[in-house]
Amino acid sequence: MERTFVAIKPDAVKRGLIGRIIKRFENRGYKIVGMKMLHPTLEMARKHYAEHLGKPFYERLIRYITSGPIIAMVLQGENTVKGARQLMGSTQPNDAEVGTLRADFAQTMEFNVVHGSDSVESAQREIDIYFKPEEICDDWKTMLELVMESEKKQS
Repeated sequence: MERTFVAIKPDAVKRGLIGRIIKRFENRGYKIVGMKMLHPTLEMARKHYAEHLGKPFYERLIRYITSGPIIAMVLQGENTVKGARQLMGSTQPNDAEVGTLRADFAQTMEFNVVHGSDSVESAQREIDIYFKPEEICDDWKTMLELVMESEKKQS
């Protein structure tokens, strides 16, 4: 099973979209194995966006992600990185496909409601910034996992 990091960004938290966004990931079948609300520190933000250091928008990213609380999540499932990014849609809300989170909820590229890792490697790096290993709870099964397990036993 693959893991990815997803953050519900400050604009979505402030607009009361937390439950609707989480529901979309759960409806897609992803297992939430880590979740918490936190106000990212400057140190966390700099680690998170380290690959953008020196770019013209870097300081705006840092100010934005530290401007309020986020919901940090670790999702687990098959092809979770790619699938979660598809569910989120293009970073530019006007280019996002209808039905994606950003098409439905984002107002501008800068305030695009969610962040999702772009690779398995980035996911692990980002998970390590926001979560301690003991904060990951993966020792339980979703109904989908139980059904799939039952089907395998019967075949």
